Amino acid sequence: MTDLLGDKVVAISGVGPGLGQALARQCASAGAHVVLAARTASYVEELAKELDGMAVPLDVTAPDAGASLLAAYGRVDTLVHNAFAMPSMRELSKVDTASLVEGFEVNVFAALRLTQQLAPALVESRGSVVFVNSAVLRHSRRTFGAYKMTKAALLAVAQSLSTELGPKGVRVNSIAPSYIWSEKLEQYFAFLAQKRGVTPETVYDEAAANVDLRRLLTPAEIADVVVFLASDLARGITGQCIDVNGGEFHR
Repeated sequence: MTDLLGDKVVAISGVGPGLGQALARQCASAGAHVVLAARTASYVEELAKELDGMAVPLDVTAPDAGASLLAAYGRVDTLVHNAFAMPSMRELSKVDTASLVEGFEVNVFAALRLTQQLAPALVESRGSVVFVNSAVLRHSRRTFGAYKMTKAALLAVAQSLSTELGPKGVRVNSIAPSYIWSEKLEQYFAFLAQKRGVTPETVYDEAAANVDLRRLLTPAEIADVVVFLASDLARGITGQCIDVNGGEFHR
């Protein structure tokens, strides 16, 4: 993928462990100058040194977050919004609506504000936006209702912004990954295995059995789709949500 994003400036929010770091590494390996944003400075400072990028410790809900990202290089060619908050994991019929506020603030409003603030720079560069959504869009499993609400709203934001910014040369797309096989998920599967008295491999195999490829995708595999959407190879694609789930859900 060398030079697929040659000399582009890619700003990534939510650069924590797992997918966030993979997004940074895959974009950098494709030739991009990366601007790495996270609330926890330690997540981005060492990684920025490794990738010769810029670390911007910030809260994406801050009113000037977009300006901070733009200041790193003076331009932005692609915004990747990966920051998210998980709302209450209770059945939607029982959830306290007040608990939804943080989820909407990070998952929806921050994504919208960042795009609004960076829109002039994106128009100037004829750039793109990629929102990291979720396979929760494709199911209605119990306890995921609140999270699905925020991600469905994020999809609506992406589609509407595509319509509004498309005539100005800016593309807006989304990806919807399912399980991502990272250290965090590995630890969670180990916890489930211990609780059930089975092996972690059993829990993994049960999850993978629902996936056409019979395996869970890695962070790098998810990130590669973002690289594609940010590149000129996807110059004709906007307003789309690409499922990256190994065939777990079809639509």
